[in-house]
Amino acid sequence: MDKLESGAEKLGLSIDPDKAEQFDIYYRELSAWNRTVNLTAITDYEEVQVKHFLDSLTVIQILPGLAAGEELCIIDIGTGAGMPGVPLNILFPDIKLVLIEATLKKVSFLHNIKEKLGLKNIEIVTGRAEEIAHIDDFREKFDVALSRAVARLATLAELTLPFCTAGGTVITQKKGDIEEEIKQAGTAINILGGKLREVKRVELDELSDERYLVVIDKISATPGKYPRRPGVPAKRPII
Repeated sequence: MDKLESGAEKLGLSIDPDKAEQFDIYYRELSAWNRTVNLTAITDYEEVQVKHFLDSLTVIQILPGLAAGEELCIIDIGTGAGMPGVPLNILFPDIKLVLIEATLKKVSFLHNIKEKLGLKNIEIVTGRAEEIAHIDDFREKFDVALSRAVARLATLAELTLPFCTAGGTVITQKKGDIEEEIKQAGTAINILGGKLREVKRVELDELSDERYLVVIDKISATPGKYPRRPGVPAKRPII
C-alpha cells in the first residue's frame, strides 16, 4: 500500500501496518468479487490505491475534525463498493457510518467487506435515497452526507441535503469541468435548504486529473416533499 500511504501522508494522515493490511484485504475482496459483480472498472493494484482509496480520503480536507478525534454521524449515499465511506471508517473507526446502496449484489459485497475488515460502526441500508430520506430515522439526522460519482450536482442536492441536520455538510466528489453543473445546481441547493460553501480543487500529485470537493452547508430544513419519488431527481432535476 505504498502509493496509498504516501498520498495519505500528504493529507496529514498516517496508515499504520494494521490499517494497511485492512486496505489490502479490501483490495483483494474487491478484485475477487469484481469477477462476478460489476463493482469497478479500475482493478489494477496501484490504481485502486490511488483512484479509489486515496480519492476517498481526500474529504478529510473538509473534515479536519476527524483527524482530531471528532465523532461524526456520516451517511454515504450510493456507496457502490463502499467508497468513500469504508476507507474513512478504516482510518476513523469511531465515526457512525451509514452506507446506502440500492443494488443487491453490491449490498452483499458491503456486508462481506464489513465482516472481513471487522468494522463495527457501519449500518448498511438497502434502497433508494429518494425513499430512505423520508424515513424518520434517517431524515435530517447526519452531520455529513457524502456522495461520489453518483449524479449531476442538481440531482445530488436533492438526494443528499434531506439527510443532513441543520448545520451539517454535504460533500460531493466531482471530476472534470464542473463550472456549468455548479451554476445549474444553484436553485436546487437553495430550495433544499443548502448553501454552496466552496469548490475545492484536490491537489495531490497522485491524483493528476481534475478532481474537486463540492461543499454545501445545510442552513435550513428541507421541505417535506423532497426528495421526490425514485428516478425523478435525475430525470427532472431542479434547475
